[in-house]
Amino acid sequence: MPPPPDLTTLSPSELRDLVIALVTRVTELERSVAAQRDEIARLKGHTGRPTLKPSGMETATKPKSLTDKDKPRPGGGKKTARRAVHQEQVLKAAAPPGSRFKGYESFVVQDLVLRPHVTRYRRERWLTPDGQTITASLPTGTVGHFGPELRRFILAQYHQGQMTMARLLTQIRAIGIDISKRQVVRLLTHGQDDFITEARDVLRAGLADATWISVDDTGARHKAVNGVCTQIGNDHFAWFGTTASKSRLNFLDLLRAGHADYVINAAALASMRGRGLAGPVIAALADHADTHFATPAAWQAHLAGHGIASPTPRGAAPAALILDLARLATEGAVWGSVKAHGFLRETVILSDDAGQFDVGRHALCWVHAERLVHKLDTFTQAHRTAQDHVRGLIWWFYSDLKAYRSDPTPRRRSELRSRFDRIFRRSTGFASLDRLLRRLHANKDELLMVLDRPEIPLHTNGSENDIRSQVTRRKISGGTRSDTGRDCRDAFLGLAKTCAKLRLSFWDYLGSRLAVPGIHHVPNLAAIVSLRCREA
Repeated sequence: MPPPPDLTTLSPSELRDLVIALVTRVTELERSVAAQRDEIARLKGHTGRPTLKPSGMETATKPKSLTDKDKPRPGGGKKTARRAVHQEQVLKAAAPPGSRFKGYESFVVQDLVLRPHVTRYRRERWLTPDGQTITASLPTGTVGHFGPELRRFILAQYHQGQMTMARLLTQIRAIGIDISKRQVVRLLTHGQDDFITEARDVLRAGLADATWISVDDTGARHKAVNGVCTQIGNDHFAWFGTTASKSRLNFLDLLRAGHADYVINAAALASMRGRGLAGPVIAALADHADTHFATPAAWQAHLAGHGIASPTPRGAAPAALILDLARLATEGAVWGSVKAHGFLRETVILSDDAGQFDVGRHALCWVHAERLVHKLDTFTQAHRTAQDHVRGLIWWFYSDLKAYRSDPTPRRRSELRSRFDRIFRRSTGFASLDRLLRRLHANKDELLMVLDRPEIPLHTNGSENDIRSQVTRRKISGGTRSDTGRDCRDAFLGLAKTCAKLRLSFWDYLGSRLAVPGIHHVPNLAAIVSLRCREA
């Protein structure tokens, strides 16, 4: 751009044209600088994530609640009235002669008894007439040389207390327990099949009876390889599963909740059509007499019979196409298995718009949608003004959606649909923002799922809160070394979160399952989750 002439010689129209040209040039330079900054970050291997504050949309649209001072105390009454007194002790006062006794003044003190307790069991041995030796059994809950109370303490401290193995071992030894690190690892991972099974049953109950679930994922390392841990849950349960990748097929496999079969049914065929699988392949799978395959090997053999399980001879379809056909067919068959087992019948899956979660009835998180507008790079004041205006419209619309959930009516539903079109079809003059608005408008059905299903939430905050426990575990302990360790970590994190959502003590739950003497029975969590989901 040539240097400008003497400004004093320019007319008002020439000055205006010059200012417009300069503003345009500055905007182009800012865009170029932003692109170069991103490219430099990419070449350096940086993710380039901007340091953005949370949008605050959910918090700002909440109604003002009572302060802690105004909130009623849970349960009501004095706190001491709800405490069980284990011991009473009379404390004498040094009263002078002639004083009159006026009774007692009660004062309740809580304390913790934490010390080793070693029991020597003298087990009777009998020799039967036929020469067999009978030895008395150890009490229920005893594993090796360690009792159920110690096992409960170790599990609670490690999974709920999020302690490292080294610190847990130091703490136990400081108390006075003679135990090795290997023995602590065994108590954490060996013989936990009942807990893993109950965690799986909790997932099955949620998938069968919940009206909605929300999902999220985060990184996880297993056997020194990067993987992903997926969270599935709602207000009544949480479940975690670690897989090698975050593909759609992996997510569908998690939704089978432990089943390993493949089913060709109406749901499977509809999924294949929706995913664009070739018509002749769908027809061949639909017309075949076999529709249920119990193992992966049986399913792969069935695909091979149709020529889509492995690369074909020279002159046929490319190997990449064959593998893609096999993947799409497998995704459909796994989805058919999900439906065949009675999961996700009318359940809405709420996610943050990650592609692998787009299965079945799908809804999108509004907080993540607004965040896209919030984090747009702006270069001029006009861009910032347009961004702020659109964010204000979205916040206002979001607040009205929350009000609609508590009082849904057909008239308000129609009005909100029309408002959505007016907000996301507008033209602001900010090209990046306009493209984003068109993209969000294309997700209209998923963003407005709440209009047809007012019971579902508008955000995935619950999933993000749940998955923080896995993030904390990852930061503390890194990854897992064995499949058993991975399964135990996922199961206990999910069981602890589920207990919290059901307002059950995880400590009491562990005591009930490990047969700690004097602990009241805690019902099966899957049964409670199923009941709560049906009542919701």
